[in-house]
This record gives sequence, structure tokens and C-alpha cells, in this order.
Amino acid sequence: MKKLVSLAVFSVVMLLGIQTASAQSADELAARKKPEVIAKAQVADLSEKLELNGDQQRALFRAIVAKEVNYKKHIAGKNINSKEVIDNKKKFDESYVASVKKILTEKQFAIWQKMQNN
Repeated sequence: MKKLVSLAVFSVVMLLGIQTASAQSADELAARKKPEVIAKAQVADLSEKLELNGDQQRALFRAIVAKEVNYKKHIAGKNINSKEVIDNKKKFDESYVASVKKILTEKQFAIWQKMQNN
């Protein structure tokens, strides 16, 4: 009888542990989709490749967050073939490129453009 009770308690504990782990995974997945998380990862990658200074990193972070927020508000989940979405995407992309051009040196910007075309 003790073994049966122990097995039942162990099973309940395991089930609760699995549910908690699943909830954490869902939270982590949602966090990865946040504009700030996306921007941080992109800035880290670009910083390594373009040798960015601290001011450039901060400015680039803000530019990427702005682009991601605009994409989420005006593009994500909408019909990508509609004229409004196409115009918005073009506007946001042009604004982002203009921001990046202001932030980076000419040499860094040329390298960044090559990276974008690949």
C-alpha cells in the first residue's frame, strides 16, 4: 500500500513539474519575439561584424526596435499583398536604412549593405 501511495504522489509531482516547464517554455518563446530581444540579438551580431562603438550600438538598438514595433503594428498578421501593407513596409524599410546610414560610418554602412543583400 505504501508503494502505491508513493507512486501516486510521485506521479502527481512529475505532472506538476511538466506543466511548470511547459509554461516557462511558452513564456520564453513569447519573450524571444519582443522587439527589444530581437534588437539586442541583431545589435550583438552587427557589433561584432562592424566593430560598433557604444553610441552606435545604442542608436542602432533604438532603430531596430522602432522597425520591429512598426512591423508588428502595421504588417504582421495582415495581407502582405495589400497595397497598404506593401507601402507601409517600404516606408519602414526606407526609414530604417536612413537611420542606419546616419549611425554607421561609410565603411560600416557599405559592409552592412553587403550583409543585407546576402
